[in-house]
Amino acid sequence: MTTSAAYLDRTTSRAATNDVPPSLAFSEKYDRVHAQQYFDKHHESLSRRLSNWREQRLARQCLEDAGNPDTVLDLPCGAGRFWPMLAENIHRQIYAADNSGDMLQVALAHQPEHLAERVIPFRTSAFAIDMPDASVDNIFCMRLLHHVASPEHRLAILREFHRVTRDTVVVSLWVDGNYKSWRRKKLEAKRGKLSGDHANQNRFIVARKEIESEFDAAGFEIINHRDFLMGYAMWRMYIIRKANNNENPFPCSSQQPGHQQL
Repeated sequence: MTTSAAYLDRTTSRAATNDVPPSLAFSEKYDRVHAQQYFDKHHESLSRRLSNWREQRLARQCLEDAGNPDTVLDLPCGAGRFWPMLAENIHRQIYAADNSGDMLQVALAHQPEHLAERVIPFRTSAFAIDMPDASVDNIFCMRLLHHVASPEHRLAILREFHRVTRDTVVVSLWVDGNYKSWRRKKLEAKRGKLSGDHANQNRFIVARKEIESEFDAAGFEIINHRDFLMGYAMWRMYIIRKANNNENPFPCSSQQPGHQQL
């Protein structure tokens, strides 16, 4: 398949002079077995399928908020769960990247050929994306930042996103200010996990004020946000745009920049 060949060609394209990017511990577990399990888990029960349906719907709305971008980088793309939704725009060019080569292979194996042929896959790190400046209209980043405990690491990723996108980013993460985050923090405190040692954790809640400040520090402004289930769930998707970017004004004439939960 041509997409597999493209992926293999891109894995070794990083210049040897580049610094080695930081590594997140959770990402090292995704060998072929774990990658297949990651694909399977979103289809294994009714609750998982409903959750996936809701997440896909929110992601579609976020892309509409971002002006239905024509070129999108799906990073990390995981097992390609969002590719069919991204491909609904028949004019869209889709780049798909992940830190795990096994994850990319699983993604390609489970997509129909006509869809896989629309995707340009490659292996890269979110800290050092193997693309030139201003390469895509949008970076679509699902389920990454809730794995990043360090504000410095989140800011490094956001600054790299700012370099690679021409316009917008859609990003999801866990935030505070809802029942699930309150319950999780309470359980973690009971288990003694809030001692400042994150060695046994790989998923983290970020205060809304903190992440929004990091967006600003990285050079972004918030267009909108959408909550998975307002007041209950931790998942939130933000749509952010490069600040003072007047090349592509706010796309939705029926909406104005601000916060919205559906």
